[in-house]
Amino acid sequence: MKPVALLICGALGKEVKTIVDEHGWDVDIYGVPAMHHFYPKKIVEAVDRRLGELSTRYRRVVVVYGDCGTAGSLDPVLDRHGAVRLPGPHCYEMFAGAAEFDRLCDEQPATFFLTDWLVRNFERAVIRGLGLDRYPDLKPVYFQNYTHCIYLAQLPNEGLRAKADEIAAYLELPLEVRSVGFGELESRLTSLVEEAA
Repeated sequence: MKPVALLICGALGKEVKTIVDEHGWDVDIYGVPAMHHFYPKKIVEAVDRRLGELSTRYRRVVVVYGDCGTAGSLDPVLDRHGAVRLPGPHCYEMFAGAAEFDRLCDEQPATFFLTDWLVRNFERAVIRGLGLDRYPDLKPVYFQNYTHCIYLAQLPNEGLRAKADEIAAYLELPLEVRSVGFGELESRLTSLVEEAA
């Protein structure tokens, strides 16, 4: 039986691969499509299915997800398979850090958050994912209550910065860019992987 597998959200693929390479961990990585976030029940079903395949082949499977809108229904699945996940509600909180994310939400509760993945995939995930390419009149319905846009940037990238500016203009929101790197994603993942190894 191999020691550790990571079952990751597709939206964290580049970041997790970079962290794994930097630490030199001997782990296998498996993914679940990021687009399941539109239907969190699909996250639970896909993780359950993948854990059914992986849990007998690895001593420990670390699931690289927060709760991600599953309203607590992900954790019983992990318990059943003997897997663990990163603590936290979602990747925005992990990237910003728990205390800073709470502060931002208290100060600016109507904030639309971006990450590197969401900037790269905004057209597919938001425009097409929400049907705004077919029904552009829905844009104010979806976004009318937002007052700010904060881009939690993982890696310096002028192309992504320019794209974030375009997204903020499309949303008609002021943009704030924060270079957060991997935030607490790395420390939380490191803790679980080293404990499992």
